[in-house]
Amino acid sequence: MSTLTFEDFKPGRFGTFGPRHVTREEILEFAGEFDPQPMHLDEEAAGRSMLKGLSGSGWHLCSVMMRLLFDGFIGRTASLGSPGVSEVRWMAPLRPGDDITLDVDVAEARASKSRPDTGIVTFKCTARNAAGVALCEMTSPIMVRRTVATAEQSR
Repeated sequence: MSTLTFEDFKPGRFGTFGPRHVTREEILEFAGEFDPQPMHLDEEAAGRSMLKGLSGSGWHLCSVMMRLLFDGFIGRTASLGSPGVSEVRWMAPLRPGDDITLDVDVAEARASKSRPDTGIVTFKCTARNAAGVALCEMTSPIMVRRTVATAEQSR
């Protein structure tokens, strides 16, 4: 597989990645280690919560999204890192047994003004369960190497 560079990311739909199955055991393990709130650990307490049942941590869902991004294309992208996540919105709970897919759109792709060999690609990602319900939206830029020919032309 070839390495993806800045020029490979045009605004619009980039792809759908997954599915990734999430088990009850994973939810409990992640919550026990990183987000031990009752709605993520205890089915009885979760049933009394506004989520009305055991749900995975939003941070667990973000981790699943990152895995789908990496396996889908980041792992073969000339990524130079990310300055951070612009926005994360949790819209519906992650449930045991969910099969998560990730829709990825390129919201923006622009050349860096200060580094001609670098582009900044902003992705909008939506995680959905098998029923198509949007569970989370995330907007995040990454810095991506530009091809040498393109970088030299902009100088």
